[in-house]
Amino acid sequence: MILFLDFDGVLHPNEAFMTKSGVVLRCDGHNLFEHANLLADLLEPYSHVKIILSTSWVWTLSFKRAKGHLPDRLQSKVTGATWHTKIDERPIWDSLTRYEQINICANSRGIKDWVAIDDNDTDWPDNKRHRLIHTNEWGGLGGTAGAMDELRAKLQGRMAE
Repeated sequence: MILFLDFDGVLHPNEAFMTKSGVVLRCDGHNLFEHANLLADLLEPYSHVKIILSTSWVWTLSFKRAKGHLPDRLQSKVTGATWHTKIDERPIWDSLTRYEQINICANSRGIKDWVAIDDNDTDWPDNKRHRLIHTNEWGGLGGTAGAMDELRAKLQGRMAE
């Protein structure tokens, strides 16, 4: 199974910004990647799950630097990103919805078994919503009621096609 993973609004509140000194979170009482270890703990028993980054951090920082922000336990599961440097049309890619980006990636790689964690559900088709764990942009994975249970159920193979 592939887990398409967004960072902002999932692993921390959707208030991360690039500054001259690096990425900062402008949200009092929270930390960058505060839910990353929670996700790593949840994924621990599921060695078959691999991660594809579906975050804008990849085209902002680079794949290597974006991946490097994750704890080692998650980094070891990362196999790629929806966006990569071979995509010549960044403005076109940026205009696509997150679902469209994920769908293009899944189709081009022949991925059939996947789920996404994202706070962005814009234009997500009704017939594909069962693949989305939709988090609250402020609460993220650890602060969205039911998100962890929903992800656990999907990882255990209880996802209806």
